[in-house]
Amino acid sequence: MLDIIATNTGIIVFVKVQAGSGKDRIVGNLGGRLKLAVSAAPEKGKANKAVVELLAETFHINSSSIHIISGKTSRDKKIMIEGVTPESINTLLNFNL
Repeated sequence: MLDIIATNTGIIVFVKVQAGSGKDRIVGNLGGRLKLAVSAAPEKGKANKAVVELLAETFHINSSSIHIISGKTSRDKKIMIEGVTPESINTLLNFNL
């Protein structure tokens, strides 16, 4: 099960990012964190931008609704996603959380 914190405006999710992958995709659940793989290199914010774009596409929301709260220079990130509820995640993701 993913570690998700519900807020008044959305959710906070913990993410593990694998930058430099061959394809942008959601890999699955890794110890309560959402594991993502992005093809962008971890330099000059490219991987962070790819993470935001991947999540925006997955949750069908604007990328301006996604904010990296902590971990901008780390593989482990804490991300605020506005406009999404914990209940809607099961529908939007293809694996059991």
